Amino acid sequence: MSHGERYPVDTSSRYRCDRRQVSPVVPHFELGEESSGDGAHIIRVRGEIHVSTAPQFAQHLANVVESGNTAIVLDMTGVEFIDSTGLSVLLNGLRLVTQAHGRMAIVCTNPTVLRLFQITNLDETFDIFDDRAPAIAHVLAPPP
Repeated sequence: MSHGERYPVDTSSRYRCDRRQVSPVVPHFELGEESSGDGAHIIRVRGEIHVSTAPQFAQHLANVVESGNTAIVLDMTGVEFIDSTGLSVLLNGLRLVTQAHGRMAIVCTNPTVLRLFQITNLDETFDIFDDRAPAIAHVLAPPP
């Protein structure tokens, strides 16, 4: 080929990009609430906590605290993934509960999520339990 010539371009369909719209993957994320019957407010969290689900989680947690619930258990046994945005929501939630003179505990059994708490040293910040009963007892106990 001489200077200025282009390489031949294959325009066969096998090299064409399919321009159909790809539907976005909707992350699995669920929130639920219940009362322990003795004063603790339980928030069940399932699925993935990350940049696209964190705003909903943050708003829900803030609403629970603003409505007067100060003994909060976050049941995260159904959480499959959490990123730094999710950790930020948890830290902010703990701040809100602490400012309201309450207590918050996390129930978590997923080894991957627990490892993230350990790597970030947040296992020293949060009260983390592997079962609801001790978490409920913790948030209802008088402050030390």
